[in-house]
Amino acid sequence: MKVLLQRVSRATVKVSERVISETGPGLLALIGFGREDTDKDLEWMSRKVLGLRIFPDSSDNMNLSILDVNGDIMIVSQFTLHADSRKGRRPSFIDAASPEKAELLYNLFIEMLSHSGLTIQSGIFGAMMNVELVNSGPVTIMIESPSERK
Repeated sequence: MKVLLQRVSRATVKVSERVISETGPGLLALIGFGREDTDKDLEWMSRKVLGLRIFPDSSDNMNLSILDVNGDIMIVSQFTLHADSRKGRRPSFIDAASPEKAELLYNLFIEMLSHSGLTIQSGIFGAMMNVELVNSGPVTIMIESPSERK
């Protein structure tokens, strides 16, 4: 499982020019699932996303988590995080989970994060989306679950 996490001032997801979700300050998480991902990857990643200290404290040090600042989280599926572009000029997505498996994991991940008490928004799995964001910092961090690093 891979997550491209961005600290944002706001984020909006549109499908067919219609806003389907939007958030205020918090995180935008672009999520890609691999063929070997399991519930354990989701559990590990949900703890990581909720606990990662990337928000400024009163001394302007990145010392606070999304839970500490009570921010919003926008979750957007993005299988292209599993692109392998080492050979040729057309990326391969052989390591990405099947759409059926990825959709199950995506919905479960949203459910897990919803238990945090934070406002969780999401895109529509498999839809062509336009994602607008204002990256705060900018802070952008790639996170890979332990199974991705084998």
